[in-house]
Amino acid sequence: MSFDYLPETTLEIKQRKDMFRMNSDTHYLGKFLYVKEDESVLDIGCNNGALLLYASLFNPKTLVGIDYFQEAISLAEENMKHNHVDAVLVHTKIQTFEYAPFDVIVCNPPFFKVDENSNVNESEYLRIARHEEMLTLRELFVHVRRLLKDEGRFYLVHRTMRLTEIVEETLKNGFKIKRMKPIYDENKEHSTSCLFEIVKGKNNQVLVEKPIFITR
Repeated sequence: MSFDYLPETTLEIKQRKDMFRMNSDTHYLGKFLYVKEDESVLDIGCNNGALLLYASLFNPKTLVGIDYFQEAISLAEENMKHNHVDAVLVHTKIQTFEYAPFDVIVCNPPFFKVDENSNVNESEYLRIARHEEMLTLRELFVHVRRLLKDEGRFYLVHRTMRLTEIVEETLKNGFKIKRMKPIYDENKEHSTSCLFEIVKGKNNQVLVEKPIFITR
């Protein structure tokens, strides 16, 4: 177990070494996120609560986090208490989760499709966090559509190589991409990840923001 500062904040977060830990995607999604004071926020797959802590900086009306693992919920509860943040934390799958629609949904989902070579040497925590074993991209969009208010906003980080699928699922579920922000690793030729603000409602323009460059 370790205590770390949430990047670019004074908030502290406890992390387990055997579970998915905050990384650059978490950090950049947390900084890309925007919440109004009177809004409700859902984090799908909240893990240790890092994105909920970023959202708390906006003083939203309601914070809710769900996760497949009870151990993740317990850790998120510790982190909320340590930072004096009120949040509703629920041990559940998104497929069976019921709640009033949210103004904002945020998710750092599993990125990789499952195949016969997937994650054979990983712990269950890491396997489910990284691979679409319990939540596919298609399912994610279906349930975001169900749980997001009209005119609501969905904040997502995902692998750039899956951009075509993301656009297809966005349109299929009645959403529009409002903002995109590519992320580049200076040691790689192509963009590795991309941040998305996706809206449930009318939007005819896509703003592609200046990219983030990760330096080592």
